[in-house]
Formats: sequence, structure tokens, C-alpha cells
Amino acid sequence: MSAATAIETDEIAGQMREMGQRARAALHDLGSAGTERKNTALRGAAMALRDNIGDLLSSNEKDVTAAEEHNVSGSLLDRLKLDVGRIETMASGLEQIADLPDPVGEVTSEWDRPNGLNITRVRVPLGVIGIIYESRPNVTADAGGLCLKSGNAAILRGGSESFHSSNAILQCLQAGLAAADLPVASIQLVPTTDRLAVGEMLTMTNYIDIIVPRGGKSLIERMQTESKIPVIAHLEGLCHTYVDRAANPDMAREIIVNAKMRRAGICGATETLLIDQAMPLNNLPPIFNALIDAGCELRGDNNMQSIDDRIAPATEEDWRTEYLEPILSIRQVKGVDGAIDHIKAFGSHHTDSIITEDLAAADKFIAAVDSAIVMHNTSTQFADGGEFGMGAEIGISTGRLHARGPVGVEQLTTFKYVVRGAGQVRP
Repeated sequence: MSAATAIETDEIAGQMREMGQRARAALHDLGSAGTERKNTALRGAAMALRDNIGDLLSSNEKDVTAAEEHNVSGSLLDRLKLDVGRIETMASGLEQIADLPDPVGEVTSEWDRPNGLNITRVRVPLGVIGIIYESRPNVTADAGGLCLKSGNAAILRGGSESFHSSNAILQCLQAGLAAADLPVASIQLVPTTDRLAVGEMLTMTNYIDIIVPRGGKSLIERMQTESKIPVIAHLEGLCHTYVDRAANPDMAREIIVNAKMRRAGICGATETLLIDQAMPLNNLPPIFNALIDAGCELRGDNNMQSIDDRIAPATEEDWRTEYLEPILSIRQVKGVDGAIDHIKAFGSHHTDSIITEDLAAADKFIAAVDSAIVMHNTSTQFADGGEFGMGAEIGISTGRLHARGPVGVEQLTTFKYVVRGAGQVRP
């Protein structure tokens, strides 16, 4: 390592430690803030977003222009772009978080022991949460708002491609904190795009309690490999929709087009369509036509290609691919058991859906598919904390410990036991 590189590394490490110290100090104030002050901060941040639309769009334009110059993909550009509607969605999302019940202090269980001890289990914040994400600037608002409501301090590290946008959003969040007389260090954004900062975050065990990554496979793999701090994450969103022989064909067409094409670049987008071999073949062309008319490229097995010559041949790799693009792989399977077997072999435990009017088939699918979210007769694009009524979300967890599925306010808490006695001593 050169002397210059060593100095740069030390400077970044110092910056990150200072952020950690400020976050720990802010955590103390958040713990005693109470619901009303947290809600005041959230509503103040929403107001600041609406009052600063011009600045937000101007900052976002810098990011979009740079991304276009680097020839980024269309789906990444879609995730990166802000407009008046998306800014309003961020603002209303913060207000929805404010309207949610405050989980902090909630008693989730209570019992008395024969010796007279009273024991309660009470929700408490996780602590300082480090959130590392890629191109979506709206994650800055969602993550900051959720951490605030759940009493956690947040250290955010957005992607370099959204650096200007995320900083502009942070200013609005901190304006809300200031209006509620809460420390602005409750929500911080790493001030550099240098990847060294990420490496430093992953070692900050004295300051950060949980790491939440949100982004592509390479980012998640790095977090899970390098982090010395517990990680809440999902590796991929390789989502499936299975069309059963008993599916309503019109419903199936509407759901499938939405599941793939509403927003092809999100983790809840369907990537593989599974079709029961017993489904009448004349039900398939309207589905394929609707997808192609919507701009979707289709790749299928031999059976699917024989129905429509516009379907390109699928390879083994297609069944393993999270495209995040308007591309859909299609495979014929032998009933619900074949669908379950395919998902077991290739799924990512994120979100999978069955379309059928046969309740027994639906129940079998729901029981056998081991994913964080399993659906019946609806689009995988509903895999979202906001759509679940949980307010915004930091992400979808496919792990088994602590949180699974949408990670919202409640999932950003842990618990402690409170034991009340009247002088008892243990014999």
C-alpha cells in the first residue's frame, strides 16, 4: 500500500468512526424521544421533500446525466430517476410511517410466575443500523424514516450513482429531525463514494449493530462474506409465477403482465413463468401476445417455442437468472408438483405465486414452497412492505433469523425482558 493510499484509508476510517460515535450519541436521545417527537420529525421531513422539489430534481438530474454517460441499463436508470410523482410517494411514505403504531415499548407477552415475579417481553430498538444500497434514491427516505420510527440511528451508504439525489433527500430528513429537536446525526449519509467506506462500515462492531444491504447479488454477497456485523438481507429476487390447469385465463394474463412488466427492475418482478402442462394450449397465446406487446422478451423450453416462434430458446442458465429487465423465461411443468420441484431447484426463497381456482392446489403450493412470501391469485409485485400495510420497507429478507419477508418498523426492533418483583430472592 502506497503512502498516499494509506493516508486516504486512515482518513476514511476516521470519518466512519466519527459517524459511528455521533450515531451512538443520537441513539440515546432517540430512546427518550417518544412517539410524538418522532412523528413530528417524519412529517417535517415529508414537508421538506415537498418544499424542495426543485432542488431534489436538480440533484437527481446530475446523477441521471452521469449514469447516461456511463451507458447504464434502462432498468437501472428507471430505479435512479426521480420525478414529482416519486417525490410525492417518498413524502407520503414518511407520513404513512408516522401513522403506524410505534413498536418501541410494546409489550408482546406478559406472565406471572408462581413465586410472584411478573415478566414482560418489551420491544426495543435494534440500535445503530448500517444500510448499504445501490441506485434507488428513494431508499434514503424509506430507510431513514423506518429507522427513526423504530428508534434506531441510521448510517446510510447509498450507491455512487445516486450520490447527489441521496444527499438532497438527507437534507430533508435532517430538516425534519431539527424541527422535532432531535439530533440530526440520527440519520447520516456516508459522505464519500469511495468503496473503502463500505469495507470500514462492515468492521465497525463498536458502533453498528446490524447491516442491511439492498441491491444486486454482488453487493449482497460481499456483505455476507465480509461483514463482522450481523446482516439482514436477501441474495436474489428470483420470483416465479405458476399458472395451474385450473387458472382463470383472463386473470392469469392480467396478473402475469403486471408481475413481469409493471416494473421489471424490482426484486418482486416475476422472472420465470411456470405453466401446467394440462392447461389448455389455446389459453397461452393471449398471455404471450400481451407480454410481447408490453415489450417483454420471451425465452422458453421446447414446448413453449412450439406454440409461438417468437419465443427464443431458454438455456439452463435462464432458470437461474434474476434478469431485472423485460425478459421472462417460460417453462412447462407437470402440475403443481412440477412447479414446486422447479422452485425448490432454482428459487431464491423470495416471492412465488400460484394462479388457480383449485383451492387444494393453492394450499399445496403455499405449504410446500419455502419462500418468505407465497401468493395465490395475485402479482408478485405486491411483495412490498407498503403494500402489506407496513409502511415503507428497507428490503425483503429471505433469511430465517430475526426477520423474514418485508423488513418494516416492527422488524427493526428486538426485545428485552422486564422482571418485576416484590423482594423475591432465588433459593
